[in-house]
Amino acid sequence: MYSIYKFFDSLLDGKEKLLQIKKLDKFPFDKKLLSCVNSGVFPDLAIKINPQPSQLTGGELIELKDSVSYTVSSFNSTIPSRTKEISKIIQGENSIIKEQMEKAGDDVYSLPVRDVFYLVRGRKKTKVKVCLVHGSFFETTPIENLISQSFGQVLEERLKQSDIQLSEDIKKTLLTIFSQQGNFSKVRNIEKASVKLRFRIMTEVKKEGNLLNDKLFPEILNNTINFLLPCYDEVAKEKLFSNMKLELKQRNFASLKDFTLKHPLNGPFLVFQTSLK
Repeated sequence: MYSIYKFFDSLLDGKEKLLQIKKLDKFPFDKKLLSCVNSGVFPDLAIKINPQPSQLTGGELIELKDSVSYTVSSFNSTIPSRTKEISKIIQGENSIIKEQMEKAGDDVYSLPVRDVFYLVRGRKKTKVKVCLVHGSFFETTPIENLISQSFGQVLEERLKQSDIQLSEDIKKTLLTIFSQQGNFSKVRNIEKASVKLRFRIMTEVKKEGNLLNDKLFPEILNNTINFLLPCYDEVAKEKLFSNMKLELKQRNFASLKDFTLKHPLNGPFLVFQTSLK
């Protein structure tokens, strides 16, 4: 069975290395669980898809976030989200990601929408925090709204500076047009220009999303590894516990304590935590 739970289980098996390695991508990830491994390209890791129908589909996408402080490092080009469409990640038949996944035995398009997780490590002198967290921790408003409202701020600033008047309908149309990240990822070739232009979106985590912050999230202790999953009711909680008990080794499951963490913008998360030492 392939799943994000099995991936967390493999992290627990080598958890002490998370205190020692200089770069997070040097951790000895269990390659048997993975359909692709990349560096500097989203996703950094992907879980294999379970070939047989199952409650757990596998196929989760993972991005590594490593920092020498207790601030989540910035997201370059790819805005953090709870899910991503695989068709928007795989561009063309010659995609390296697609080749890796197919070589690993995945029927890539059999799972068109994938859950996204972030493996976050923060280091503060001799202290370390590690969190495997679902993307909904960072996506507290839809990406389209995030982009369009950001451009809305730019538009309003420019209108004030230039003293130009636009109707609300025109403003709404412009912001709808500029709401898709894919529009900015393309290289633009302008006639008679000797360079090409591509706009790149960078995303920085605000304090409300910085799960490494001691003051805002004191429950995330120093020198611990944490698994954070959205959990909005008792039914969801029971399901998460069942998955954890089923997928983790008994010794690893027994080492965990659990508690509920209140996200200031996005509801409760169930946290499984244990010491890195």
